Amino acid sequence: MGLSVGIVGLPNVGKSTIFNALTAAGAQSANYPFCTIEPNVGIVPVVDARLDKLAVLAQSKQTVYTDLKVVDIAGLVRGASKGEGLGNQFLANIRETDAILHVVRCFDDPNVVHVEGSVDPERDIEVIETELLLADMDAVGKKIDRVGRLARVGQKEYVAQAEALEKAKAAADKGTPLRAVDFTDEERESLRELNLITLKPVLYVANVAESDLGKETPLLQKVRAIAAEKKGEVVVICGELEAQISDLPPAERADFLQEMGLEEPGLNVLIRAAYKLLNLETFFTAGPKEARAWTIERGSKGPQAAGKIHSDFERGFIRAETIAYDDYIALGGEQAAKSAGKMRSEGKDYVVQDGDVILFRFNV
Repeated sequence: MGLSVGIVGLPNVGKSTIFNALTAAGAQSANYPFCTIEPNVGIVPVVDARLDKLAVLAQSKQTVYTDLKVVDIAGLVRGASKGEGLGNQFLANIRETDAILHVVRCFDDPNVVHVEGSVDPERDIEVIETELLLADMDAVGKKIDRVGRLARVGQKEYVAQAEALEKAKAAADKGTPLRAVDFTDEERESLRELNLITLKPVLYVANVAESDLGKETPLLQKVRAIAAEKKGEVVVICGELEAQISDLPPAERADFLQEMGLEEPGLNVLIRAAYKLLNLETFFTAGPKEARAWTIERGSKGPQAAGKIHSDFERGFIRAETIAYDDYIALGGEQAAKSAGKMRSEGKDYVVQDGDVILFRFNV
């Protein structure tokens, strides 16, 4: 898909710990070819337990997860929008991502210095949000003058863009992140070329102490309240614990997770949440050769889904022989599901559902 998420946050909040744990886990995954593109960019698997179960039933020789690009963006500081701490470079990196993972420190540790002198999620989020919003205000301000002039001299194609920019400016002036503004589809399209940072979806990653996992601490409650206000989602993980898990040999991780009372690493939950944040979903193909997850945008129809496998599949699409994931598992595989009448023949207008197990029929 070529989609990416950028990890942002103040220095010493656990960004690099989380990023390193993500990339180390990917590198050690036996059935996933990990690749580091640049020193601060990694491709990580979207681990999905559903695919593992399908692979067992289909007796697949190989399991192939879908993936996501994760960019570790160096810690932002106050004044980043004015160039402090190489802020311009970091902000440019954020603009190139499709969504933001905002790591927020929710733990006290006297051995880890906080750049602001104390742990306060509300203040820390506001520091980052303010810098990102100031960067957007600057971009909108530069564009609005030129577009406004063109709109005033009667160039109709610029009128709608000028109105969208004015709406964005009014919200930004009030301190409102643009993702919280009710833009129409047309207005969003008018703003697309600016690649505005606060218009991107955000996932707040509350980095808690190991002893606070599973607890609704006051620090975590602050993050949840802010996320609700700013139209963001929240995932809770312990970065240090995730680092320990990723350092273990793969064969030892299951026992460690069981000892800790965890079903899976928190990073798996984090990546899946980021995946959903990008409005993506998964369909599966499963057979003796391989069981594989495929990424599509929510709302994609059969031919578009087929095209993710090969462009010839989309051009020559005939039908999609589809089994819902729950039916596939409950009945014990493709043949049993087919015998029970649970395999459906879907045409070109079928909207693929998350978890569908599909066999495409097509003309060459």
